[in-house]
Amino acid sequence: MQSLTGIPVGSGVVVGRVFVLNDGQRIRAPRRAIDPADVPAELERFESARGVAIEELNGLHKHAATEMGEEAAKVFLFHIGALSDPAIVGPIRQAIEGELVSAEYASAEAIKTLADRFARHPDSTFRSKVSDLEDLSQRLLRHLTGRRAKTLADLEPHTVIVARDLTPSQTAAFDRAKVVAFATDLGGLTSHTAIIARALGLPAVVGLHDLTRHARDGQRVIVDAARGVIVLDPDDASIDAADAADQRARRSRITLHEDAEKPAITRDGVDIALVGNIEFPEEVDSVIADGGAGVGLYRTEFLYLTSDQEPTEEQHTAAYIDTVRRLGGRPLTIRTVDLGADKYTQGRSETPERNPFLGLRSIRYCLQNTEMFRTQLRAILRASAHGPMRIMFPLVTNIAEFRQAKYFLHEAMEDLAEAGEAYDENVPVGMMVEVPAAALQAKSFAREVDFFSIGTNDLVQYTLAVDRINERVAGLYTPIHPAVLKLIRDVSRVGNRGGIPVSCCGESAADPAFAALLIGLGVRTLSVTSSSLPRLKRAVRGLDSKRCERIAQKAIRFDSEADAGTYVRDRVRKLVPEVFDGWSGE
Repeated sequence: MQSLTGIPVGSGVVVGRVFVLNDGQRIRAPRRAIDPADVPAELERFESARGVAIEELNGLHKHAATEMGEEAAKVFLFHIGALSDPAIVGPIRQAIEGELVSAEYASAEAIKTLADRFARHPDSTFRSKVSDLEDLSQRLLRHLTGRRAKTLADLEPHTVIVARDLTPSQTAAFDRAKVVAFATDLGGLTSHTAIIARALGLPAVVGLHDLTRHARDGQRVIVDAARGVIVLDPDDASIDAADAADQRARRSRITLHEDAEKPAITRDGVDIALVGNIEFPEEVDSVIADGGAGVGLYRTEFLYLTSDQEPTEEQHTAAYIDTVRRLGGRPLTIRTVDLGADKYTQGRSETPERNPFLGLRSIRYCLQNTEMFRTQLRAILRASAHGPMRIMFPLVTNIAEFRQAKYFLHEAMEDLAEAGEAYDENVPVGMMVEVPAAALQAKSFAREVDFFSIGTNDLVQYTLAVDRINERVAGLYTPIHPAVLKLIRDVSRVGNRGGIPVSCCGESAADPAFAALLIGLGVRTLSVTSSSLPRLKRAVRGLDSKRCERIAQKAIRFDSEADAGTYVRDRVRKLVPEVFDGWSGE
């Protein structure tokens, strides 16, 4: 029995079997000559492999559409179309017939030639398709050689995915009927893959360093997403304990759901708006079922991260209108795309940045990719005609950025007005407070914005100089740090004095102890993943805002985050013990 410790994501304790996803196993296709008499058979072999590949991709697309919606499923459409494209199929057939080479070699060389041309193309849209073509080549070679790759399409029930790292599109395509958890060597608490895992309600542990070196296919494993522990080859006693913990957590969740329809009001009558963070329109249903009063953060970059194609204005608009309609009049806050520090954009850049989190990301990226920004702004405005909506810009660091972003928004309004399209002329426009510079200048920003939304995921990262997805420094990443609390206090004070709504949409707000601090600091809207809403509502209903204020006042005076954290958790546990006791997601 071997235990490894990483970073916990979500909640739950599950027992399953390991499936090691290794993307590094590539099939080679050496040049092999064929006799002229074998050409018909070789062409038939190619057509057979092509047909099976198309059928396989159609199945993957259908499954992804059912599980995660059409947007996430579009990752497979390019592959399906490419296998019928004369620019790919024609040269393969010509090489088999004219050069008398095997179908394997012809396929690999024809697709490689096209991929090389795409890689040299000045248009980034073409360069972004290189990895798709390489994947397509490997798929054809697998079917031609009869070698079956280990893929997410072939899984047994109670599977635990183990990988070096996972992309958002891979995570989004998990078959929830078979995948019960996952664990990765890389990643952090607020990485995109972790965010998707929480959206799916999947227990996960990330940042395990070398799990893939120890794990093997079919191995029995325990995933304790509450404590961030993986146990390989557990004994019977450990499995029994894991099963018991899972049952306790299930009972706790059922009990917490009893408060779903009740108002989120503290013991002394203070209303706290509890809303959800989403990545896909389909998640709105879970937010409402879990007692959410709306959506406080729609992370629209997942329209890009779960597809290999840049979404069109119509695709943006359709997703936003779908979200608005599902909310049925409840408020929606849309964040413009937060791209730049991710594999999607860095992988498509001719010169990837050495430190993308301090580089061209978020609103900076949008202001340098203005056509993409205009496309999204027009789509958001078109959707605003269908229900209550707010727009917020991410990672704003200075007044000039916010004003420039609003300029493009007003420009989009003028375009729609000229075209006679409806939109909300008075749509509120706010900003994310995610860097110390923005928090310290809150008073200046207050003259420009309609609302503030504190994003603790990045505010903690930039205040404490801790890379939030680096497993090596994960222990230093803590929102209950006096410096972070002081910045939140200052923003909240400015907002409350100026009548400007202040919300918190970082994942840390799901922690009852931190939520109590936020309430004590004057924040009245908390936005979290839907699965965290029932527990958070139970906590809010058991808290007293005045006591929360006293807790926050003392916590902010501690010298160290360790002392502050111990004090806050001890006090909040005494006030609402039921959200801690029996809960495996602490």
